[in-house]
Amino acid sequence: MRTPRGEGGWGLLIVLLALAIVAFLARDALTAYLGGATRAAGPAAAPAAPAHDRAAAPPDPVMQRPVERARGVEETVTRGAAERARALEERGR
Repeated sequence: MRTPRGEGGWGLLIVLLALAIVAFLARDALTAYLGGATRAAGPAAAPAAPAHDRAAAPPDPVMQRPVERARGVEETVTRGAAERARALEERGR
């Protein structure tokens, strides 16, 4: 079915607008997931916090690298499994 001459580009315009929105949201999600690793750190990078501030505050999970977060999850699962095994042993006695 053919569309009238004046209405042919609206569908394409809507698809392009939706694609632009998805690309914008994906950029923010990837930046949050990778902790800003996609951007090159140049001389204009933010100065590092003093050492005493880093020790006092726990690290922000959003700013950690994915591998570090995975290790944290692995440690949590291992700790939970050990606690469950210990509880089962206590209950069995």
